[in-house]
Amino acid sequence: MSIDPGTRIGHVHLKVADIDRALGFWRDVLGFEVTQRYGDQAVFLSAGGYHHHIGLNTWGSAGGTPPPPGHTGLFHAAILYPTRAALADALHRLRDARWPLTGASDHGVSEALYLDDPDGNGVELYWDRAQADWPRDEAGRIAMVTRPLDLQDLLST
Repeated sequence: MSIDPGTRIGHVHLKVADIDRALGFWRDVLGFEVTQRYGDQAVFLSAGGYHHHIGLNTWGSAGGTPPPPGHTGLFHAAILYPTRAALADALHRLRDARWPLTGASDHGVSEALYLDDPDGNGVELYWDRAQADWPRDEAGRIAMVTRPLDLQDLLST
């Protein structure tokens, strides 16, 4: 049995140590809008008026620390931008905030920026190329790659 092809991931809910510190990243750096807040315990954020794409909470994690390397947990939450220009805008925002990247890759099917939020949660910011432009092998299967992303070229978009 296969999952319905119309299925999408609706939102990501993250445990954080400090709501205001997390908002400093998700709202003030990336630009998500607050749709609802529950005091200093939880906040929901979105793009474009959706009820929420990102949930942040301190339920059981207030003042906590990220899990140590080598443990299971979230690898990253991926945020899909609609265009290359929108991803370039995100990179400008990160640069203006002096937010460090942990990586930047051209995957053939997409271009991606990698970074960590203030709680050590991995974040991927990316845009997809048109499916007709995706690299394929001899059998027609998607053939993703990982090459360095030219950040200066992206910034000039």
